[in-house]
Amino acid sequence: MATPHFRLWHGALSRPALGLLIALALARLLLHLLTNGQYGFHRDELAVLDDARQLAWGYVAYPPLVPFLAHASMQLFGDSLTAFRAPSALAQALALLFSGLIARELGGQRFAQAVAAIAVACVPFSMLAGSMLQYTSPDYLWWVLAAWLLLKLANGGDPRWWLALGLVIGLGMMTRYTMLFCAAGIVVAVLATPLRRQLGSPWPWVGVLVSLLVFAPNAWWQWRHDFIYLDFVQHIHARDVRIGRTEDFLVGQLMLGAGPLLAWLWLIGLGWLAFAAAARPWRALAWLYAAALLLFWLAGARDYYLAPAYPMLLAAGAVLLERAIVRLRPRTAIAARGAAVLVLLAALATSALVALPVAPIGSQGWQISRSFHDNFAEQVGWPELVAQVAAVYHALPDAERARTAIYANNYGEAGAINRYGPAHGLPVAISGINSYWARGYGALPPTTVIVLGDDAEGIADTPATCTLAGRIRIPHGVENEESGHPDIYVCRDLRFDWAKAWPLMRSFG
Repeated sequence: MATPHFRLWHGALSRPALGLLIALALARLLLHLLTNGQYGFHRDELAVLDDARQLAWGYVAYPPLVPFLAHASMQLFGDSLTAFRAPSALAQALALLFSGLIARELGGQRFAQAVAAIAVACVPFSMLAGSMLQYTSPDYLWWVLAAWLLLKLANGGDPRWWLALGLVIGLGMMTRYTMLFCAAGIVVAVLATPLRRQLGSPWPWVGVLVSLLVFAPNAWWQWRHDFIYLDFVQHIHARDVRIGRTEDFLVGQLMLGAGPLLAWLWLIGLGWLAFAAAARPWRALAWLYAAALLLFWLAGARDYYLAPAYPMLLAAGAVLLERAIVRLRPRTAIAARGAAVLVLLAALATSALVALPVAPIGSQGWQISRSFHDNFAEQVGWPELVAQVAAVYHALPDAERARTAIYANNYGEAGAINRYGPAHGLPVAISGINSYWARGYGALPPTTVIVLGDDAEGIADTPATCTLAGRIRIPHGVENEESGHPDIYVCRDLRFDWAKAWPLMRSFG
């Protein structure tokens, strides 16, 4: 009886089951690689791209891992949008694979493993995370890996898995500081479950040391820069509260975790993990989720910050679904499996329509997607913006151009100038925002400045003579952040000392 019992609870990972998960992961990877060349760089990606050209152990807005991944990917695969986004595509493919393996650790057989993997692919947030390179995509993977490793330990796995868990937490902290909430959830989960018995061995503590060593270079960078991220996040949080982005955090979880068609799956998974006697060995996942949810809520976080916690709950729901279907009569079980497949297909189609960059700009599909989020709109118009700035720049007299700077009020504009500007003979953009401020205003103080991202009211306070020189036109009639401040100004007769003014020009966004 011992062997069947082990397979019931720990889910034998047969070659066909593993092969199916790998095939699904490869299909997910291929899907993103084939579609990620659509539209253009997102404004956030343009900042990452700039940072990838100037690698460091830290940046104002985020830790260093994502710029490093962008740099490595483009060195390996070429200077293209698809190459730039390849790390995100790979991260989401791996998140899919390990979500299936989480189902396996929860006792799920082949059906549950496949449902868990496909369900993660159906999550609109995950689909978007695989379509753009931001810290959200690797962050999603680290939470999934942390949950899988925690289950390995709960199932009596080799205690050296603590080292891998420490490595994942360290990499998570080098990706996005919200990994600290996951780590806090893991601490609560360990203390609240039989996992606390393992604290008597050295392995959990060595795992903590591993995570600290991985994170140490960025911690040192933050210390050297007066923990500038704290100033940044304070500003961003105040902005988010002011414009209402932190409202309805708890309600947002119902839609964000898996989308409306699969919310039931993670909800039953959470209920099973939290209350079912059969799920007691894996209750750590429920504690991890509950602790992270509470901490994010108390911190006034935006709803998507908890998105990486849902794959493990979807996997649990898939296992419970499989167990329920097994109890049905054969013909009913076949119908139930078919119904589950139909729901997954509907969820996948919905997610692709909303979150996959495939619809032509301005089409009905584009409009539907745009009604849910603005991520694709923020990828349109950057080459055209730079071309219009170049026209203003080259209209200046030769002697004046030699001491002309292009000042961008946001990182999207600065990143676009630095990405597309060399082909137009433009100088490197300067900006006071985030990490751009630390790069200064150039070797010589500019005497003329082309200003982007300002308006008549804002430019009026500038101690200079500023004139409207052009207006940015976003193609296809797309409305995005740039269409809200389309004016291009040329400012001359600057009545300030750059060396004294620059320290006052730092901003966060």
